[in-house]
Amino acid sequence: MWLLFAILSAVFAALTSILAKIGIEGVNSNLATAIRTVVVVFLSWGMVFLTNTQGGIAQISKKSWIFLILSGLATGASWLCYYRALQMGEASKVVPIDKLSVVITLLLAFIFLHEEFSARSLVGCVLIGAGTLVMVL
Repeated sequence: MWLLFAILSAVFAALTSILAKIGIEGVNSNLATAIRTVVVVFLSWGMVFLTNTQGGIAQISKKSWIFLILSGLATGASWLCYYRALQMGEASKVVPIDKLSVVITLLLAFIFLHEEFSARSLVGCVLIGAGTLVMVL
């Protein structure tokens, strides 16, 4: 089931890039990010209430709160940078560079989460990096 959600995530991320590139024309990138964020907030809380999971807030540990907040800050910084880059550059060049996050995530997961980093992972990272270079140069 995780694979289905991962594929849907990729499809929606692709739509996000195209829709944002069209919608950001003539709009300050920070304002556009704020508008997008409000939509995400309403959608996320809507799902919480739709699935009746709002009661779980009290059970969230202090550690989880800290890391979820840090994750939110990283997301916000990513979105602000992404929208600015998208406003200034071509989507076909901005998006592949943004997707280098896959390589960075694999490296960080190996360093901080002690996840396996195999020869296969290394080859994938090299290919993603090379593919990004081919697409943006």
